[in-house]
Amino acid sequence: MDYLLQMLPPMWEGAQVTLKLFVITLMLSVPLGLILALMRLSKYKILDVLVNGYIWLMRGTPLMLQMLFIYFALPSVGILLPDFTAAVVAFALNYAAYFAEIFRGGILAIGKGQYEAAKTLGMSYPQTMRRIVLPQMWKKILPPLSNETITLVKDTSLVYILALNDLLRATRNIVQRDFNVTPFITAAAFYLIMTLILTWMFQYMEKRYAVYED
Repeated sequence: MDYLLQMLPPMWEGAQVTLKLFVITLMLSVPLGLILALMRLSKYKILDVLVNGYIWLMRGTPLMLQMLFIYFALPSVGILLPDFTAAVVAFALNYAAYFAEIFRGGILAIGKGQYEAAKTLGMSYPQTMRRIVLPQMWKKILPPLSNETITLVKDTSLVYILALNDLLRATRNIVQRDFNVTPFITAAAFYLIMTLILTWMFQYMEKRYAVYED
C-alpha cells in the first residue's frame, strides 16, 4: 500500500497530460470533422475532392508517422512547435478525418423527405442542417462516435515517442527504477476506468435518444 501511494503522484502527473491531450483533441477534432463532412457534401465538387484527399491521407498513414512529421519535419521549413502542441495538432488533424466520415455517414442517413419538408417550410439549407438534419444525425452516429472516442483514449499513449511525460512514460520510468510491474497494472486500470466512463456516457445518451424515438 505504501508503494502504491508513493508511485501515484508521478503517475497522476502523467495522467493529467493524457487527459489534457484527450480533451483538447476532442474539442478540436469534432467541430473540424463536422466542417469537413459538410464540405464533402457541398455542391462544390472541388471541396469534395480536396477533403476526400485529406481524409485519405490522414486515414492511410499511421498517426505516429504524422506526429513525427509534424515534430521533426516542420522545423526544417521554419515551423517549430512545442512537444505538446505538436501532439495536439497531429491528433486533431488525424481524428478530424475519422470523425468527418462518421458525420458524413450520419448526414447521408437522413431521408431526403426531411430536406423537402424543410424546403416546403421555407427553410434555407443552413437552417435545415442546423434545426433538422444535425440533431437527427447525432442520434445515428453515437455508436461509431463512441468507438472512435474510446480509441482516442488508448492512442494518447503514442505521445510517448515525443518524450512527453504522459501516463505511459511516467509508468515506464517507475518500472525501470523499481523493477516492479505494479505501475503497469495501475496504468492499465486508469485506461480501463476512462473507457468505462466513456462507455457509460455514450450508453446513457443512446438510451435517452431511444426514449425520444418511442
